[in-house]
Amino acid sequence: MTQNSTCSVPFAVSSNPWCHDSRGVAYTFDQYRERIAAFHGHPAPGLFIGGKMVDLALAALPAGCLFDAIAETGNCLPDAIQMLTPCTVGNGWLKVLDLGRFALSLYDKQTGRGIRVYLHPGKVAASKAIDDWFFKRKPKAQQDSLELQTAIEKAGGSILGQQKIHVRPETMTKISVGARSLCPQCGESYPSKHGVKCRACQGESPYE
Repeated sequence: MTQNSTCSVPFAVSSNPWCHDSRGVAYTFDQYRERIAAFHGHPAPGLFIGGKMVDLALAALPAGCLFDAIAETGNCLPDAIQMLTPCTVGNGWLKVLDLGRFALSLYDKQTGRGIRVYLHPGKVAASKAIDDWFFKRKPKAQQDSLELQTAIEKAGGSILGQQKIHVRPETMTKISVGARSLCPQCGESYPSKHGVKCRACQGESPYE
């Protein structure tokens, strides 16, 4: 398995870049909109903001670091991280924590030190369109998506906050599947540490 891309690649030339990925490729707002539509299915406002958040976090990391990522919500931000960095849920370099906060962090996978970027509630108030969307002050059907995108592009990083962070060692620990057993009820394999049978057969299946 290859390691994470470093942050030391020179940024590619692009007019008015909105964000960059970890390889240094720059995207304009319109180019990033196309990436969002292809990856996420529709141009979600949270992904435009998420792209800028990842961009700021990448720029704040020391040159040459190998990093992991944390998303503090499952809404939009995990996709922004997976679109612009090598960190994904599948390879274990991205952890999604259901803290309910619109924030993400990139941190050195060895030291745990990094940067956290978040949507600043006080700064959002400067834009009525963004404030109405984020705090759900106006029903989605009444929101103008183009007006909202324009407001997000105009605001850029001004609606975001940053802070240095040090990730807890237990959060950085990679959890192994461990030994596997065959479930006596359904016959499928599952991690032995889950008990005498798989979690689905213990009543946690999402299916009827």
